[in-house]
Parts: sequence; C-alpha cells; structure tokens
Amino acid sequence: MIDAHLFDKSADSSLEQSLYERRQRIYPRQVHGLFASMRVTGVIVLMGIFYGLAWIRYDTGESVRQAVLWNLPERKFHIFSLTFWPQDFIYLTALLIVAALSLFFFTAIAGRLWCGYACPQTVWTEVFLWIERKIEGSRSRQMKLAEGPWTLEKLAKRTAKHGIWIALSLWTGLTFVGYFTPIRELGSRLLVFQLGGWETFWILFYGLATYGNAGWLREQVCKHMCPYARFQGAMFDRDTLIISYDKARGEPRGARRKSAGPAALGLGDCINCTMCVQVCPTGIDIRDGLQYECIGCAACIDTCNEVMDKIGYPRGLIRYTTENALEGVRTRIARPRVILYGVILVALLSATLVGISQRVPMALDVIRDRNVLYRESGDDIENVYTLKVLNKSEISGQYRLDVDSDVPLTLLPESPLVRVRPGQVEEVVVRTRAPRDRMPPGGFEFRFRLISSANPDQWVDHVSRFVGPRR
Repeated sequence: MIDAHLFDKSADSSLEQSLYERRQRIYPRQVHGLFASMRVTGVIVLMGIFYGLAWIRYDTGESVRQAVLWNLPERKFHIFSLTFWPQDFIYLTALLIVAALSLFFFTAIAGRLWCGYACPQTVWTEVFLWIERKIEGSRSRQMKLAEGPWTLEKLAKRTAKHGIWIALSLWTGLTFVGYFTPIRELGSRLLVFQLGGWETFWILFYGLATYGNAGWLREQVCKHMCPYARFQGAMFDRDTLIISYDKARGEPRGARRKSAGPAALGLGDCINCTMCVQVCPTGIDIRDGLQYECIGCAACIDTCNEVMDKIGYPRGLIRYTTENALEGVRTRIARPRVILYGVILVALLSATLVGISQRVPMALDVIRDRNVLYRESGDDIENVYTLKVLNKSEISGQYRLDVDSDVPLTLLPESPLVRVRPGQVEEVVVRTRAPRDRMPPGGFEFRFRLISSANPDQWVDHVSRFVGPRR
C-alpha cells in the first residue's frame, strides 16, 4: 500500500515553506537578576580590557612602547615585559591547546558558559541591544515601531541607532588594528587621513563584521554559523549542569489567579506567561527541552524566578540542573571525563607558565662556511662560522661565546664578547681550530655556547659540526 502523504501537495508545500521561511526578528525583553548581573559584569570587564589594553604604555627601561602589541613587520609580539619571537611559537600553540581544553572542561561541568558570558558575539550583541533599548524603548515599543509606517520619529530613531552602531563598530575595528599597529600612531594618522591601505581595509572589515554580526545577524550567528553549537552535545552527559525546565513540577501549565492553588486546579507551577520565551536572545522555548540554539545565558532563569516570586511559588522552575537530578538520580560532578580534562589542563598550563618564566631571552644561530670546508694551518685544522646572536629582551645585552667539545678545540678570537641592542640580531664571524692528530677522521660534533655577561646562569647551546680531512 502506498502512503497517501506521498501525494499530499499541501504537506510538500508546508515543508517547503518551513525550509524557506522568512526570518522573524527577535526582540528580547530586558531582564534583571543574578545571571543578568553576571552577564553585564562580564561585558563591562571584557569590553574594558579590549578597548583599554591597547592604550596602556610600558616602560622597558630603555624605551616606552605599547604594552600589548603584535608587531608583524618586525616579527615581535610584546606583552608587557615579555617579548615573543617566531621561535617562541610553541608557547602560542600551548596556549591555544589550553584554551581548547578549558572549553571542554567547563562545558562538561556547566554547559555553554563561554557562549553565555564571554563569547565576543554575546558581548557585543549585549551592547548593541542596550543601545537599541535606550533609543527605541522596551520590547513592545520596538515591535510597534518596526511594524508601524515610516514616520519622521521612526527615521530619526533608526538613524540614531544605526549611527551609534556604526561608530562603535568602526571604533572596534580601529582598536583591533591598534593591537598590530601602535594605536596612538594609528589614531594620529587617522586624523590626517594618512592610513595605509591594509590598515584601512582591516578597520573597515572588522567594523563591518561587528556591525553585521551584533546588529543584524545576532542569534543567526549562534544558530547557523558557530560550529560550537553543533558539537557541544559531544561534551554533555547526564551529569552536566544545563539550564532546564522542571516538567514534573511545571506541567500541566496554565493561567490562574494569584490566589488560586495549582493543586486545586490540577495544574503545575508554570502559568504559561511565556516570559522565558520573550527574554531568550535566540527565541527558543526552554520548556521544550535542551536545544542546540540555547547559548546558556540564563535569562530565562532570572525572569522565571521573578514570576515565581510575584505569585508566591518557590523559585527554580527553570534552573541550572542535570538530567540525572531531574530524574531523582544522584549527580556526580567529579567524574572521569572532568577529572581527565582537569588534570591535563592543569599540567599543560603549569608547563606553559614554567616554560615562559624560564625562557632564555637570547638565541643563537650558527651557519658554517660552506665555500671552504676546512683550512690547514700547520698541524691544525680550521673551520669558519657565522654566528647570529639574537637579543630577545627589551634592554641591551652583552654575551660571551665559548665552545664545548670532547676534542681539544680553540675558539678564535678567544671568548669574544658580543653586544646586541634590544630586539636586534648581531652577526659574528669566528674560527675554530683543532689539532689534526687529535680529531677523528671526517670531523666531529661540538657545541657553541652563548652566555649572558649580566647573568651567567642564562645561556643557550647550538650543536654544530667541525669538518676535517677523512684520513
């Protein structure tokens, strides 16, 4: 027998309409409460760090520079007293791994904390929403304004809103570029319209991204563009703290007078006020269960608690809880995956911090003269090398060169001193001499050693090869 729905054109039409349905713009209601305060605090702190850090100056002792600056042309990355070079790329790799493990660790414990409180999309969207509310009013006024005809008042409000959005977006783009080009220099050149092509491009690009993502796309970024929404489920289990609606307590839902008891009416505690839907920035109904669109902002918890307080019911109809807790099963916070993530995270973070703290602020590169493999000088054999000494610190350095070898080896000139300015590379040509009768056929390996004159405990080695006759 053939199913009739296969030939039901109305069903196909309904499916096509759902696939290509026009986006319904979401106007989240403003909410107050514990989690809203935490989110606002996070926005203020993170925005303050982003916009303010670029303007902080740092005195290195020999010069004053921007405290945090990624100087790509000179391949130097400054973070206050630390200067990183391309050779230190391993630390960036380690920090990225730490960031990924932190995401896994906190997601396994309490869901999408990153999305709800620290993600740049969440942070800037909160700011854009605040600007929108200040200009256009509350949720109901915004919806009324959007549905109404174009009037002088509507034009003025929309112009003011988008003007402030664009100004903030361009300032964001300028700040972003200011971490790669000194922001004071960038601002000075901006005032006289002398910005470079790439600087102009990245300011406009990052500004447009901010304006488009936080002003227009908003929840579409979280629902359709962010990959985290798709694989977050792999890090959840039945002991993960997530925002959940207590169906056993809330159902069946229904409206009632404040004085009416839910038990007498055969109803649950949910009065079906839909406030949890109205405050949701992604427009979902948390009462339908956990959904990938939920960013964990906890706005529904705050507003539901307010409603419960007003009608005299206990708080927590919507709350942070686990699937096991909802079913009356004991929740285990310290479980194998959390312990494993935590141990790896602490070990890797500790190793990275120790490595950075013990990082030697100098480097040595050795290039052996390949035009002449070796030279004979009486009973001795000589090799010539070009040494490149890099000073990775912010102050001038003086270094002593030496050699370490199992075969008697003389460095000429003897224990030379090399002076290198901050962040510069100095080339030194040296010779090494070994007695012919003491060296093995073909040559041997030895080490050049670069020692800091200011701190003899700081030194670096470079293995090289001494080449001689094969017989």
